[in-house]
Amino acid sequence: MESSKSGEPQNLPMFTKKSSITNTAMTKKGVYVAISYMACAVLLVIFNKAALSSYKFPCANVITLFQMLSSSLILYALRRWRIISFTVQDSHPVVTRTTDLVPLKAILRCTPVALSYLLYMLVSMESIRGISVPMYTTLRRTTVFFTMVAEYFLAGKKYSSYVVTCVGIIILGAFLAGARDLSYDFYSYTIVFISNITTALYLACISRIGESSGLNSFGLMWCNGIICTPILLIWTAYRGDLEATRNFPYLYTHGFQAVIFLSCALAFLLNYSVFLNTTINSALTQTVCGNLKDLFTVGFGWLVFRGLPFDLLNIVGQCLSFLGSCLYAYCKLKGI
Repeated sequence: MESSKSGEPQNLPMFTKKSSITNTAMTKKGVYVAISYMACAVLLVIFNKAALSSYKFPCANVITLFQMLSSSLILYALRRWRIISFTVQDSHPVVTRTTDLVPLKAILRCTPVALSYLLYMLVSMESIRGISVPMYTTLRRTTVFFTMVAEYFLAGKKYSSYVVTCVGIIILGAFLAGARDLSYDFYSYTIVFISNITTALYLACISRIGESSGLNSFGLMWCNGIICTPILLIWTAYRGDLEATRNFPYLYTHGFQAVIFLSCALAFLLNYSVFLNTTINSALTQTVCGNLKDLFTVGFGWLVFRGLPFDLLNIVGQCLSFLGSCLYAYCKLKGI
């Protein structure tokens, strides 16, 4: 996060409900944030896929728990050392109790954001297990449609006909790319589409509730952690995932530990960049950035994990969807 001349973190822009068409041009800072998000997202998918598929780790929820715990610990340490703040008006006072970090009223207000985040994390982690990385990224592109619908109903946002056309091209490309593969695994594909819906809901909640809470990106991440971590800990213990993790044969191998460590670090950076990208740009921009980074994810995933033959229709669909993402980025940069 950029700092002002006084050394304090720059306040995040406040969201106000809009009924007019959104056509604000992307700023230079917004471009940097979007690129940072895409880099983190590509690497996180690769490391999560490595843990779940290459090492065959059976407990996706435990990885999510590790990510939440590490994120909360990092935030707590940075706040106690007065390196970051959690609220927009915070002047970095010294805190001695965890309850003093964020006002209780703000925590309660952010509960819908936190719960939608938990649902989004759990479903997203499960969705990548039974499907190849190229097809995962292809089907995830349909998130743009769900995001537009969620933003319209929850935040009152509308987009120009140019943006709607770009989104239509993205979705058409996604369906073409997956047309020959749709009969392979009904369960996995269903989970991916559910993941798309939960992603859209989460991003819309950030736009609608997050910024009006008086918290900055770090504060929102902290609320997500302290609300969701106890819930997920109880859930994983009840399901027996913690016991299964303790008995996992590769738990103490350096390779698996490195994968989990990098996954947790990237999850923290990714979550922060999601908040920044959604607040500085928009929820739809965040979603389309996810489509832009898919080109690199597909390439890395195919080289590392294989699993999907690229026929002509798949290549055409991938290129068409990527073209739609590029056109959307152009519209945002030009303010169309």
